[in-house]
Amino acid sequence: MNEDPKVNLSGSPRDYLDAAAAVENVSGSVSSQVPVAEPDPELVVNPWDIVLCASGTLISCENAIVVLIILHSPSLRAPMFLLIGSLALADLLAGVGLIVHFVFAYLLQSEATKLVSIGLIVASFSASVCSLLAITVDRYLSLYYALTYHSERTVTLTYVMLVLLWGTCICLGLLPVLGWNCLRDESTCSVVRPLTKNNAAILSVSFLFTFALMLQLYVQICKIVMRHAHQIALQRHFLATSHYVTTRKGVSTLAIILGTFAACWMPFTLYSLIADSTYPSIYTYATLLPATYNSIINPVIYAFRNQEIQKALCLICCGCVPASLSQRARSPSDV
Repeated sequence: MNEDPKVNLSGSPRDYLDAAAAVENVSGSVSSQVPVAEPDPELVVNPWDIVLCASGTLISCENAIVVLIILHSPSLRAPMFLLIGSLALADLLAGVGLIVHFVFAYLLQSEATKLVSIGLIVASFSASVCSLLAITVDRYLSLYYALTYHSERTVTLTYVMLVLLWGTCICLGLLPVLGWNCLRDESTCSVVRPLTKNNAAILSVSFLFTFALMLQLYVQICKIVMRHAHQIALQRHFLATSHYVTTRKGVSTLAIILGTFAACWMPFTLYSLIADSTYPSIYTYATLLPATYNSIINPVIYAFRNQEIQKALCLICCGCVPASLSQRARSPSDV
């Protein structure tokens, strides 16, 4: 006689566990066949990039004012103002380059945009440094050839200098686009990607050479001023004294420019010589940010302290010039 199967109504814990495991296996097999939409990763913005973009905005606004003043004023066509305009244009493009780099890095990410933005930054900052050298050369020649320097020949020389300056800097900016980059070999990247380590070293050495040349010209200017001071001590003539005071102001301005130039650019230059892409990026940002400050300070030193530019700015903004400022503007400029 067969016994009826006994039904365990209560059920043991082991039976429940086995049943739960079976259900979980079935649900897992089904869920593995159904694609699951993963959430998009959130865009994380580097605070250093935000600071660089803000610096680029300030640089662009400042130097755009200087460029507009020089373009709007027909009286500002002397070689000195052409060189100041070249410096302001270079710094303006540098500021735009920092903004474009931020936009391309977070909104339009591609290899082409990286090359274009870094090329613009290299070309503009190179033009800024070269314009500072050209202004130093102009100041030296105006003192060394004080009687014959202000002529049509000087204007022609200035235009030739500007063409060579901008042509060279544009070629430097095109090098990353033409293949001089580290996109194919990440091990050759410098602290500024996608520039190669060799390219960064060449730019750094060129900067050091430019600074040494500016320093040498500054020493020669100081010698000329000392010679003028000796002649003034013998003559004691009012006009000579006035010329000496103006020259001394120009030399002091040049000293401020050189000191600011070295303080802003030297940390990044030395760091790019010894470092590569394996170094922490925070060091690159910490040395590159002060370099951008030079483009912020340049309009204050060169343009806004110049009395002729102050007069032109008042004419543009107010339509009138105070009498005291108009009288001061008739004297030679400080820069």
